[in-house]
Amino acid sequence: MSRLQDDVKPFSFEEVESIIQSELKVKISKAFSEFNHEPLAAASLGQVHYARLRDGKAVAVKVQRPDIKNIVLKDFEALEQISKSVDGLIDVGRVYSFQNILSEFKRTLLMELDYKKEAANLKKLRENLAEYKRIVIPNPIDDYTTESLLTMEFVKGEKVSKLSSFSKLELDGTELALELFNAYLDQILSDGFFHADPHPGNVFITEDKNLALIDLGMVARIDPEMRENLLRLLLFIVEGKGMEAARLSLKMSMKIDSENEERYINQISGFLAAYQDEMIENIQIGEMILKLTKIAAENGIQVQSDLSLLGKTLLSLDEITKILYPDFKPNLELRNHIEKIFRKQMLKSFRPGNIFSSLLEVNEFIQKLPGRMNELLDSLSRNKFELKIDALDDNELMHNLQKIANRITIGLILAALIVGAALMMQVKTKFMIFGYPGLAIIFFIIAAIGGFALVFSILKDKLPKKSG
Repeated sequence: MSRLQDDVKPFSFEEVESIIQSELKVKISKAFSEFNHEPLAAASLGQVHYARLRDGKAVAVKVQRPDIKNIVLKDFEALEQISKSVDGLIDVGRVYSFQNILSEFKRTLLMELDYKKEAANLKKLRENLAEYKRIVIPNPIDDYTTESLLTMEFVKGEKVSKLSSFSKLELDGTELALELFNAYLDQILSDGFFHADPHPGNVFITEDKNLALIDLGMVARIDPEMRENLLRLLLFIVEGKGMEAARLSLKMSMKIDSENEERYINQISGFLAAYQDEMIENIQIGEMILKLTKIAAENGIQVQSDLSLLGKTLLSLDEITKILYPDFKPNLELRNHIEKIFRKQMLKSFRPGNIFSSLLEVNEFIQKLPGRMNELLDSLSRNKFELKIDALDDNELMHNLQKIANRITIGLILAALIVGAALMMQVKTKFMIFGYPGLAIIFFIIAAIGGFALVFSILKDKLPKKSG
């Protein structure tokens, strides 16, 4: 399968010339001052040629194979019939649901055949990874890009998979491996948009010893809730918390066979526990995630496709980092990076937009509270309010009701402090703290302290009391 990355028989230059003329509506000699007839690389869906624009800029031109879309669609028609029969007649089909797998693969592959989308992916990833100075993403040339033709900046370098032992000695492999690994963690866990096909044929070592990602046809998007679950799952895995990892993966599942749920939890716990005797920082996280999805399928549990794609991506990433830095410890770096992501998320939660969103919710609660209290009192006055108590002591009941009333009152006071502080932020005054109106900041601080104290009080009551 690795030969399909960039070692497939190319199609003729005559076909290349015909496609470019059809897509750009001009002859190839008018569009480019130079165009190499021999491709730099040929893969299953297209091939890449070196060229120069009329202004002399060096570019790589990716040309899609003739009629490849129709060929792919016909192949999928046959595969869909096979997968339908397998899912309906064979146990392994019912376990793995090949129709769902094939449907996801078809969607991804058809997106990869649209080079305009790939150009948009290049731009988005360049923006997201701007802070990673040693990661190079080629910029697409919009006027020379269509659905079947992609023109981008030419990146001169050598594939990671082709590096010689001597070339590796000249690299700062440690820093490059860390840079690439952390960049992918940010893509997956922070941005929710990541390059899902980082095999060694798609990663170049540039002339100035940086890393270039050259093929962004296959990308994945993850919603915020899924990113949060993935973050927690990865943390459980690297900490060896099998029980927590198994239960969280169940929450992320689309189909659960309840009869096998307990067995699945025990198998995952045992699987992760088996690694505790080894150096856990050396374990390949991608391999572990794929193993987790395999155990799930064997127990009639279908985890979300995002999890399988994440496992595949991290497995490919493990392969590249090992080439760059054989002693790279992915789990150790993953644990460190997760801490950074948590700090980023905390800072994001204190952005003005999030604060004012919370204030609007508090304001809505305060506005609706009188009406809800009136409904409650009206029910009490008409004897329509019922409170069913099963063997509770009267004194204990009154004590608990008093505690509830006190907490509601404190909550209202804290809400009023927050709303009042927000309004006072607009009042001009000479008394300033941290560049903001002093009284408003004091109110915010009091509300924060009171809120933490209230939460602590609630959590303290939930803890089991020690028996004498």
